Amino acid sequence: MKKLLNSLYILDETAYLTLDGENIVCKSDENEKFRLPLSNIEEIFCFSYIGCSPALMGKCIENGISITFISPQGKFLSRVQGESKGNIYLRKIQFEKFSTQQTLLIQNTVCSKLSNTRFLIKRTLRDYPELDNQGKLSNCIKYLESGIEKVYESSDLNVIMGIEGNCAKSYFNIFNDLILKQKDDFNIISRTKRPPLDKVNAVLSFLYTIATNSCASAIESVGLDSYLGFYHAMRSGRCSLACDMVEEFRHIIDRLVLTMINLKQINAHDFEVQPSGAVYLNIDGKKKVLSKWQERKRAMINHPFLAQKIPFGLLPFVQSQLLARHLRGELEEYPCFLS
Repeated sequence: MKKLLNSLYILDETAYLTLDGENIVCKSDENEKFRLPLSNIEEIFCFSYIGCSPALMGKCIENGISITFISPQGKFLSRVQGESKGNIYLRKIQFEKFSTQQTLLIQNTVCSKLSNTRFLIKRTLRDYPELDNQGKLSNCIKYLESGIEKVYESSDLNVIMGIEGNCAKSYFNIFNDLILKQKDDFNIISRTKRPPLDKVNAVLSFLYTIATNSCASAIESVGLDSYLGFYHAMRSGRCSLACDMVEEFRHIIDRLVLTMINLKQINAHDFEVQPSGAVYLNIDGKKKVLSKWQERKRAMINHPFLAQKIPFGLLPFVQSQLLARHLRGELEEYPCFLS
């Protein structure tokens, strides 16, 4: 099993990363802020336009450390990663099977997403049954269950996308009911992405971006092409397969966001509103969210297919391995993650 190492997040927009021997050195205004040994790092997320030195990028490529560049507002810019492990034959199989098995892969992925969303709502109701006094949450659960059945009744991609879209709308219609504290400051009307238009969407989009890039790195590490997905359409610069994979555990991110809000681990002062109406986390907000994200990555989860506990941070790597095994014919179906 792969060892879970640390992720390095650079939030200072004036920071520049360089290499000194086997260490990453972070400088700002020509002053050294800190240094860390490369052996403890598995991925770097840089929220700085200044970036890092070519020598460091080369060393990271050599050591299998991915570097993801994200704008201060949370928009993905680029990723530096070494050559893919594996061989061209695995990618050839990926292209072939994603074409011949597309329907089943899509059905399983969408249904795992809907099932996991249902799990999140049921778990909340278990702890706070009074939230369902008007039956809104129960009705949403029934709607998700109906959606799961309908997905397997259709092989039309547009129909499946419509079912998923309607279920997502139903879910976000009750999302405010899952927010128990700070209701005046955290209110979501609908899912808005580019840009996020409220504080809840700002945190969701921020963490979805981080998780998607972690999935892309994991996918590439097993020799698959992260840009060719089976559900999300091909688009220049988009890691479609990583977007497919992150659908399986969006509910874990959603629950983390709800927990941070309900426990008042983030508040209204952790955000900034742009003149355009876009809402983003500020520096302090990013630090708080990333701290809790790192804690969540170290937390153990039960993996139903492996029948063992693994750190949540290894889930993208495990799912990538399982997908590669399926494509090589070692598994009859790709086992999506289910809570």
